[in-house]
Amino acid sequence: MKASKARDIMQGGGAVINGWCAIPSSVSAETLAHAGFDSVTIDLQHGLVDYTSALPMLQAISQTDTTPIARVPWLENGIIMKLLDAGAYGIICPMVNTAEDAENFVAACSYAPRGHRSFGPTRAMVYAGSDYASGANDMILKLAMIETTQALENMDAIMSTPGLSGVYIGPSDLSLSMGHTPKLDQEEPAVVKEITRIRETAKKHGIFAGIHCLEPAYARRMADEGFDLVTLASDNRLLAAAASNGIADIRQSERAEVSGVY
Repeated sequence: MKASKARDIMQGGGAVINGWCAIPSSVSAETLAHAGFDSVTIDLQHGLVDYTSALPMLQAISQTDTTPIARVPWLENGIIMKLLDAGAYGIICPMVNTAEDAENFVAACSYAPRGHRSFGPTRAMVYAGSDYASGANDMILKLAMIETTQALENMDAIMSTPGLSGVYIGPSDLSLSMGHTPKLDQEEPAVVKEITRIRETAKKHGIFAGIHCLEPAYARRMADEGFDLVTLASDNRLLAAAASNGIADIRQSERAEVSGVY
């Protein structure tokens, strides 16, 4: 079965740099996959992507050794199984708040006898190889999002779930749930304390810990602190930032200041 670059890096003690696709475009996915990211996640929750857009995006990512991951809209068996059948090598599931949620999530990603994933890897077998059925349960990354105070209360139970690969922090929802301003790259002491506790608890249970970041410096700091996977912004945020910075640089010229255009 085709190897997972992201899993190999994390198992080797390194930090995965994860790209994020919110734009429903195979070109955007292809661009990020060729940019040097270790993995690229297609966001079907808060991104603008649906299944018909996600499929060609998975195909585009698969032309590289970048690991294709998908964030599903919710803990719902149908979309989880459909994206795995399409070739996603990892699933990020939002709002996993209890041990039961975590168990249902892992079961949806796993073939019997470990779970209840239905067999029909339509494209996954083309991408991963003819031995997909025998290796998928172990190869697929199953990352549960910890992003509420309820999940914080149930951390140990969630992270004890057999077959769970790791957890992924959604800083904005976590902050909001704790009564603070929803934002990435958190510096609010109470939120930072919980982010640290999530990472340390994951380490205690021997599973991976990932976090969504905005700026490269913050992502580098999270990796240095021990996170196994750090996400850098998203394709639409990176595009907006590059455009804004470029325009600002142009407008600094005397001609642009006078005319308003270049």
